[in-house]
Amino acid sequence: MKNKFFLGMAVAIASTISMTQAQDKLKSMPGYEQYQKIAPQIYSSVKSGALNADWNEEGNAFEYTLDGKRYSYSIKSKSSTELGEATPTPRRRNSGPARGRQYDSADSPDGQLKAFTKDRNMYISNPDGSNVMAITTDGNEENQVKYGIATWVYGEELGQNTAMWWSPDSKKIAFYRFVEKDVKKYYVLLDQLSLYDSLEIEAYPKVGEPNLPVDLMVYDLETKEITELDIRDGKPFNDGDLGTYIYGMSWTPDGKELLYHSTNRLQNIMELRAADPETGKSRTVIREEWLPSFVVNTPEMEVLEDGKHFIWASERSGFKNYYLYNFDGTLVNEITSHPFEVANIVKVDEEKGLLYYMARSGENHMLMQLHRVKLDGTKDVRLTDPTLNHSVSIAPGGKYFVDVAQAHDIAPFTNLVDAKGKVVAELAKSDMSKFEELGLKKVEVYTFTSADGVTELHGMIHFPSNFDPSKKYPVILSNYGGPATNAFKETFVYPDPLTEYGFLVLNIDGRNVRGRGKKLLDQLYGNLGLVEMDDFAEGIKALHDRPYFDKDRVGVYGTSYGGTTSATMLLRFPELIHAAVANSSVTDWRNYDNIYTERFMGTLETNLEGYNRFSLMDMADQLQGELLLFYGTADNNVHPSNTLQLIKAFQNAGKSIEVQIAPDGGHTALNRDRMMEFFIKHLVTDYQKVVR
Repeated sequence: MKNKFFLGMAVAIASTISMTQAQDKLKSMPGYEQYQKIAPQIYSSVKSGALNADWNEEGNAFEYTLDGKRYSYSIKSKSSTELGEATPTPRRRNSGPARGRQYDSADSPDGQLKAFTKDRNMYISNPDGSNVMAITTDGNEENQVKYGIATWVYGEELGQNTAMWWSPDSKKIAFYRFVEKDVKKYYVLLDQLSLYDSLEIEAYPKVGEPNLPVDLMVYDLETKEITELDIRDGKPFNDGDLGTYIYGMSWTPDGKELLYHSTNRLQNIMELRAADPETGKSRTVIREEWLPSFVVNTPEMEVLEDGKHFIWASERSGFKNYYLYNFDGTLVNEITSHPFEVANIVKVDEEKGLLYYMARSGENHMLMQLHRVKLDGTKDVRLTDPTLNHSVSIAPGGKYFVDVAQAHDIAPFTNLVDAKGKVVAELAKSDMSKFEELGLKKVEVYTFTSADGVTELHGMIHFPSNFDPSKKYPVILSNYGGPATNAFKETFVYPDPLTEYGFLVLNIDGRNVRGRGKKLLDQLYGNLGLVEMDDFAEGIKALHDRPYFDKDRVGVYGTSYGGTTSATMLLRFPELIHAAVANSSVTDWRNYDNIYTERFMGTLETNLEGYNRFSLMDMADQLQGELLLFYGTADNNVHPSNTLQLIKAFQNAGKSIEVQIAPDGGHTALNRDRMMEFFIKHLVTDYQKVVR
C-alpha cells in the first residue's frame, strides 16, 4: 500500500477521460452531455508557463522548450534565442520490475559481468549470458531458500526493487538470502478467464505472522568465496529485534563497506549500519529512535563527493531536518534545526560549503521554498516567495536559479532569480485564456478544525464550469487518506472532470497529513481508520452552512486505502455520507501485510485493542446508505479475501449492496463511468424521485 504509487495512480485515473466506453445507462443520465462537452478539454485548457531549464556548465545560459520550440536564454543579455524545433520527448516506458518485485539481474559497474538469480540461486556470467558460474547451489523449492531475490512485501513496503548490489570496483557482489519455509503463504488464482487457471504462491506475512529470516551475503570474485555478513552482532534472526527487516543496501564510495538499514519489527528503532565484506563484521553508523510510533524506514541521504561525509535527514527533533555525518558515525553538526520540515536536497556545492534544499517554510506546509545554508549550519536563508509553491533549477556556481512558482489557484509561471532571491527576469507565464473561455472554476481551499478541537486542517472544493451558487449540488469526496499523504495541494489544481456531471468534488486532509511534523502524525498511530476519518467528517461538516452544498447527497470513493476510507466513512457516518464506491479495500488491518500495518498500528501484542477497534466486518450492520464494492480476483496486494469477508458480513447482517468484480484484475479501481452511474442514480435521479 505504498503511498506514492496510489497518489500517482489517482492522478493517472483522474486524468483519463473515457469518451468511448461510457456505461449504457450513463448516456441517458443527467450531466452526461455537459461532461462530454467540457471534460475532455479541461487538462489542455492551460498552456503552462513552467519552463524546464537545462543549464550550461558555465552557469551563464540555459536552454528550454516552449510551444514546441527550443530556446537558449543568455544571462548576460537577458534575452532568448530560438534554436529551432524541439525534439519530441519520447514517452517514458516503465522498464522496472513489476510492482513489489525485484530485478533478476545486475550488470557490474565496469560492464564486464552480469549477476543474476535463477531457480533460487545466484550466478555470474558474461553480459551476453555466456560463461555461467554458480555462486550458490543450495537454494531449492524443498528447503525454500532463495538467493538474489526478495519478497513481495520487501518490494512494496521497503522499496527493494533489486536484491543484489555490485561493489564500485566490480570485484564483489552482495545479495539477499531469504528462508521462506516456515512463513505462511498466500495463494492468488490467476488466469480465471482461461480454460485452466493458474496459481501464484507468495510468502506474504500478515499482521502478527512470522517474518522471513533474512541475511546478506557477499561473493568475492577474486577469492571465489562467500562471506555471510554478521548483521545481528553474532545473534541469530529473532523476529522482533533489530535485524527483523534488512534493506536499503549501498556501498560506501570507497567500496570498503556495505551500508544497510536494520529495523526492528515495531519499526520504532532503525540503524544505518556498515559491514566489512572481508570479515563480515558490522558496526552502527547512525541509530534513530522514535519510540512513540515509528521511524522513517529510508531517510534521505546524500553522499558528498569527498567520500568521507554524508547528509542525513532525521525526524529526531519532531521535524525532518538535515545533519552532517562522517562515515565513521560521528555527527559533525546539525545543518538545519527548523520547527518545520525540510523536503528534499536540491544541490550541494562542496567547494563553497553550501547546501540548497526545499523546505515547507511557506505560509502553509504545502508551499515549498528554496533555502540555502552553509554546511556548518550557519547563514540559512530562504530565497523564494513564501506565498507561493516553488520548484527550482540552480545554475552551476549558484549565482542564479530558474524558479517555477504556482499555487492551487495560480497557474505556473517562471522567473530567473539571483543568489539573493531577487527576481531579475520574468521568463514565462501560463496562458489561461481557454480555461476562462470554458468557464472553468478554480478550486477553493478552505480550513476547518480537526476533531481534536485544536488542529487547523485544509480541504479543497472543485466546482463545475456552470456552477450556480443559488442551486444545491450533490457532493463527492475523493480521498486516499493513508498516513503521511496529502489531499490538499499547492501546485495548480485543475477542476475535477467529475464536477461536470453536476457535482462538487472534495479533497480533505486529516491528521494523516504529511509534512507537519512527527507529533501531529503520531495522533494517527494505533488508530488507523478512526482518527483520520473523524477529521474527514469534520471537513465535510464545515461546509454544511454553504447554501449550495447539499448535505443530504454526499458520496465518497477511493482505491486501496482510499477504498477503506470510502467504506469506513459510509459505515461510521451515515448522517454525513449517503453513497460510497470502495475499490480494493483493506477491510481489517489484520488482513494486510505486517511491514506496512505494524509500522502505523503496532503489533497485536502492543495494540490488540486498536486492531479490535477497526474492522469493517464488525460495522456491517450499521450500513444505511448505498455501497458498491469492487475488487480484482488476482489482487496480490490487498487480497480478495478482504472484500469477500465484507460481502459475507453484509449478507449475515441482511444488508443489500452492489458488487463489481474485475476477473483476473489486480489492485485496481472500478471504471469511472460505471462509478458515475452509481453516484448519479443514488444521489440524483433516485433522490429526485423520493423528493417528489
